[in-house]
Amino acid sequence: MMPLDIDTLRREVRALDYVRGTPAEDAMWREDDEDSRANLAIEGMALDADDDALFDLLRDERVPPPLAVAIVLKLHDHPDADVGLAITPAWRR
Repeated sequence: MMPLDIDTLRREVRALDYVRGTPAEDAMWREDDEDSRANLAIEGMALDADDDALFDLLRDERVPPPLAVAIVLKLHDHPDADVGLAITPAWRR
């Protein structure tokens, strides 16, 4: 897969109609994200630079976890992806 175009993805995420998390939710999601990344590293499955950038973007934009999952599925053109979600699959960029 080509490197992730973070700038384009950020524009697509910002164009989505969603309710951003509150500051309290954002803090909780960031803590959960840090725990998840640490657990992946412990298991020998540390995120690569593109994955880190993607999840940083999702936290920076305060994307709620269910939408974040939908975005990741769409980026990977997963069969369960929401075809109506205005995110371009990564391999088409």
